[in-house]
Amino acid sequence: MNSVRRLAGAGYSEVQRLRPLASANQLGMPPRRGAFLQAPLRGCRRELHGTATVCSSRTDEGASAAQEPGPLAGLKVLDLTRILAGPYCTMMLGDLGAEVVKIERPKTGDDTRSWGPPFTPDGESAYFLCINRNKKSITVNFQSNVGRDIVKKLACEADVFIENFIPGKLASMGLGYDDLSALNPRLVYASISGFGPEGPYASRAGFDVIASAMGGLMHITGPKDGDPVKVGVAMTDISTGQYAQGAIMAALLARARTGRGQKIDCSLLESQVANLVNIASNFLIGGREARRWGTEHESIVPYQAFRTASGPHLIVGAGSNRQWELFCRAVGLEEMLADERFASNARRVEHREEVIGRIQAHFDTNSTAHWCKRLEGSGIPYGPINNIGQVFEDPQVRARDMVLEVDHPKAGTIKVTGFPVKYSDTKPSVRLPPPGLGEHTDEVLRSWLSSSDEEIRKLHHDGAV
Repeated sequence: MNSVRRLAGAGYSEVQRLRPLASANQLGMPPRRGAFLQAPLRGCRRELHGTATVCSSRTDEGASAAQEPGPLAGLKVLDLTRILAGPYCTMMLGDLGAEVVKIERPKTGDDTRSWGPPFTPDGESAYFLCINRNKKSITVNFQSNVGRDIVKKLACEADVFIENFIPGKLASMGLGYDDLSALNPRLVYASISGFGPEGPYASRAGFDVIASAMGGLMHITGPKDGDPVKVGVAMTDISTGQYAQGAIMAALLARARTGRGQKIDCSLLESQVANLVNIASNFLIGGREARRWGTEHESIVPYQAFRTASGPHLIVGAGSNRQWELFCRAVGLEEMLADERFASNARRVEHREEVIGRIQAHFDTNSTAHWCKRLEGSGIPYGPINNIGQVFEDPQVRARDMVLEVDHPKAGTIKVTGFPVKYSDTKPSVRLPPPGLGEHTDEVLRSWLSSSDEEIRKLHHDGAV
C-alpha cells in the first residue's frame, strides 16, 4: 500500500482503493467503454468509467477519516510530454484527482529519468521524482504502426491529450489534433512547444533557458553592473505548464457547454513574453528599455536585499508611503522621516543611492535575526534570503504541509513538495508515487482497452510496448 505522510501535519494520508464517481460529467466527461485492442478504429464508444481516489487520513493516535476525492476525479489524461513544462502540468492534473497515463519510450523513457546526480540509492533520478507523482507509466513504441494504433485507441478513451513534440511531428505520424479529434471529437488536445506551430522559429527545439533568453527574462536578471544570468529554477517551463493546466481546465468547461473538445497551443516563448508584465508595459507604453537591477526594484525604494552584521541577507519592501513610515519606526530610522528628500516614493527613487546607503549602514550594525524580530508585526513585508535547507525548516513552510513523505516501491520513503493550493473539500492527494518505466503498461491496456492477456503478450513480443 502506498502511503503519504505530511511531515508537519497531524498525520498522513494512506491510499485506499478506487471507487466510481457519479459526478464525473460535471466537466463534460461522457460515458466511456474500453475498446478491444484488435477492434478497428472508428468513432469512440464510451460509458461511465471514471474513478475517484478515496484517501483516509490517520492521525498520530491512529484515528482515520475519509477524505473527499480530488476535483478532477474521473478525468482521464493521456500524457506524451517529457522534461518539465508538460510533466509539471500533468502532475498538477494528477494531484487534483485525474487519472494520468504517461506514455514513454521503451527502454529509456522520459529524458529526466537519467538527469542527475542526485539519484536515490537504487538509481531513481531526483529530477524525475519531483514532477511525476500521481501518474501511471506505460511504454509504447509509436514509431511502429501497432504502437501508433495503441495511442489512437487510448486517445479514444481520454478526455485530455497533451504532448510536447516539435510542431508537426505527431501529425506526421497520424497522431495530430485533426487525426485524433476525428476519432474522439470531445478530446481536449494540448500542445506545448518552444515557439508555437507558426512563425519562423516553429520548427526549432526549445528549452527553458533559450526561451528565457529570447523572451527577455535573462536580460533583466542579474547584478546591476554584471552579466545576464538565468533564474535559479526553470520558471519559464513552470509557468508554461501552469498556463497549459489553466487552458485545459477552461477547454473542459467549454466542452461541458458545447460538447466539443478543442486544440490548445502553448509555447515557452509566448509564456515568457506574457510573464514580462510591467516590464513589457514600461516598453510598450512608455518606450522604456529595461535593465538589470539585482534585487532592487526600478520603481520602488526601498525594495531589495540588504546585508546585516551576521546571518543571511534580509529582504525588505516599502511599497507605499505608509509602509515607509512603518519601516523607519520599526528599525529605528525615524530621522529619515523628517527629510523631505525621502517624503514620497518618487523622491526616494530620485535619491535612491542615499536612501539605500543609510539603510545599509544601519543594518550593518546588527544581525538578521535582530532585524527580523524588530520587523515582526510591523506590517512591513520582510524576510531572510533562505538557502534550500532553511526553506524546508521554515515553520511556515512546515505549518502549511509543503513537505510530504511518499513510499516508493524501489526508492523507499522519498520526500516531495506539497500542494501549493489548498481546497476546503475536494482536496488534492498523492495517490501514486512516481512510476517506474512501463510499470503500468499491462494494467492500462486491460483497464482502458480491455486487452486480453494473449494480446498483451503479443504486443510485448512484437516490441510495440
